[in-house]
Amino acid sequence: MNYLTRNEAVTLLKEHVKAENMLKHSFASEAVLRAIARQLGENEDEYGIAGLLHDIDVEITNADPLTHGPYAEKILKGKISAPALDAIVMHNEMATGKERSTRFQHALAAGETITGLLTATTLVYPDKKIASVKTSSVTKRMNQRAFAASVKRENILECEIIGIPLEEFVELSVSAMKEISDCLGL
Repeated sequence: MNYLTRNEAVTLLKEHVKAENMLKHSFASEAVLRAIARQLGENEDEYGIAGLLHDIDVEITNADPLTHGPYAEKILKGKISAPALDAIVMHNEMATGKERSTRFQHALAAGETITGLLTATTLVYPDKKIASVKTSSVTKRMNQRAFAASVKRENILECEIIGIPLEEFVELSVSAMKEISDCLGL
């Protein structure tokens, strides 16, 4: 079966997501998911597309925790692989009533969530550049619940379920986002 190419996926994303910050989050998630795939020996394009498109329904559903994720299935069914679609639907467990159980599901949940913590950390640095962010600074902020309070630390910690220790995961994620810093404006 022929699935979306990256360029087609970007076009589809931009048809459904207009907010600049959501687009940046999607590109950051793609970069982190590609890095996770390389680390785990998984299909980089499949993981990357899932990272890129995981929030394709966020504006349509107004990020409603009861419909966000599953609604994406209506948009993406048949356009991406079944495992990628499943990971996208499951990145918001609240809407499904099920717990994440596959490596891909955990990877997407951890990868897309850490982008929020990394962006928030970057923005408190004087130069507001991801290149300045240190792993230790991010891991310290993991324990500061008031910092980037909406970021679900338990989702980020799912990196350990897929076999990547937190410190290594932070380093991998920072490196991935550094590679696309111009796109992210960081």
